[in-house]
Amino acid sequence: MATEKILIVDDDTNICELLRLYLEKEGFSTVIANDGQSAINAFQEEQPSMTLLDIMLPGLDGWQVCREIRKISNKPIIMLTAKGETFDKVLGLELGADDYIVKPFETKEVVARIKAVLRRTSTNVAETVNEVNFDKLSINLTNYELKVNGEQVDTPPKEMELIFHLASNPNRVFTRDQLLDEVWGFDYYGDSRTVDVHVKRLREKLEGVSDKWELKTVWGVGYKFETK
Repeated sequence: MATEKILIVDDDTNICELLRLYLEKEGFSTVIANDGQSAINAFQEEQPSMTLLDIMLPGLDGWQVCREIRKISNKPIIMLTAKGETFDKVLGLELGADDYIVKPFETKEVVARIKAVLRRTSTNVAETVNEVNFDKLSINLTNYELKVNGEQVDTPPKEMELIFHLASNPNRVFTRDQLLDEVWGFDYYGDSRTVDVHVKRLREKLEGVSDKWELKTVWGVGYKFETK
């Protein structure tokens, strides 16, 4: 963990300093930004291993910063916010955040979450080429490429991970809570609406491509990637 660099983004300098002290004590290096545009600039210049991203920021807010980072990188993002509404949690998931921590938080908890997310994402990277292929469909999680009829289709990271997970287990039914746990990597307090949103978006990309497979709803249970 000693070489991991964490970008801390918060307009509260006291919180930034507190997190910096704890993270550097744990062997991380840190970079601090206090507004949205500075965060994007720091991300591009410093290439951090992870970003701790507050939502309420001057100028560009955390949602906008998350969108911009996701255009260029799949590096993990943990959202920090004083808000606790379900809407915020769902939106964070939809934009590609990896975790979500509500203020006020225990600094030890933040450090534990950082280590857990980094461990999970580094394990994924270390695996061999992650690719599954079906009729007219190729899902490559190593390169985060979804191809339909040989053509690459723009797909956000969480949509990629969701379709890869389902297609890697053909004909197996997953509940929404299982998908939140296994794709997002932790319990999201029952905010399962985001799974429906991701499936809907995937269907828009995949509907009618082939009669040999289907992203199917199992009513009252969840979803499965059905092969015929």
